[in-house]
Amino acid sequence: MVSRSEAEKKSQLPPHKNYEQVVNDITARYPDLSERFQQVARFIMQNPNVVALESINAIAQKCGLHPSTLVRFAQNLGYSGFKQMQSVFQTRLATSAPGYNERIVALESDLQKNQKQGSLGFLQNLVVRDIATLQGMLESIKASDLDKCAGYLKKADTIFIAGQLRSEPVAILMRYLLTMLNRKVVLLDMAGGLAPHMAMNMTKQDALIAVSFRHYAQEVMNIADIAEAKSVPVIAITDSVLSPLAKNATVLFTIPEEEYSFSRSLAAPVCLVQCMALSLAAALHPEEEQPRIETLTERTLRAEEHKKAVNK
Repeated sequence: MVSRSEAEKKSQLPPHKNYEQVVNDITARYPDLSERFQQVARFIMQNPNVVALESINAIAQKCGLHPSTLVRFAQNLGYSGFKQMQSVFQTRLATSAPGYNERIVALESDLQKNQKQGSLGFLQNLVVRDIATLQGMLESIKASDLDKCAGYLKKADTIFIAGQLRSEPVAILMRYLLTMLNRKVVLLDMAGGLAPHMAMNMTKQDALIAVSFRHYAQEVMNIADIAEAKSVPVIAITDSVLSPLAKNATVLFTIPEEEYSFSRSLAAPVCLVQCMALSLAAALHPEEEQPRIETLTERTLRAEEHKKAVNK
């Protein structure tokens, strides 16, 4: 028979052993959560370090909700309260990112300076936040996913790319880089409303790169659904495992962002697609010690030199 003290002690244990279990549980429950709980879920999934380091009042303010909503959310997951759930996030921070606390303090110190610097402060604010996002991406992106992505892009007959609204510049850069690597590329341009119809030409021998962040572009979601129905590998670049793109992803890259910032910075997504292209270059030319992507100017000069050599 279990003693009363042992039973009480057992009931005080958190329902999840680690952060990964929290993520998996939230992802599974997300479609059935209320709108406010979904808002909390998105924030804590995209800002785990903020959840670990800041007070419940500060977190609630950033979420745009009352602290009691955070408490109820934690209790809905089986915790006694928000503090117990926060301890799991703190354990993750202590074990996976040593020194991150000091880095956040340094970043916050920089952010405080912005209040006195006017327009230049806006620039410093953006740069500091980009640095934090890039550092976070460096810790979260897996080499195995980059290699898997390169493999799909290498063997694809045609690479389709979809990105709209804020994500469109990322999609256009990806088209340029892959074209310079001599891949057959189709940018699913949303002009004219033909992109979903063009996507119907995809086959399972192709690949789709889909880029979308909150608030997710519906046409990009529709194209990802078409790809899934046709068994086309989907390489998704988005902000969270809760993104609607995640369910269709063969390879998933997530770049969290502050949900309430006025505009998404493209620094991290641009850095990621450049790395994806370099990984593909390395897969296409394993004999080269340092992979590189030829520029349009270099390609034009090489073509002219070849033409001169042929005419001699």
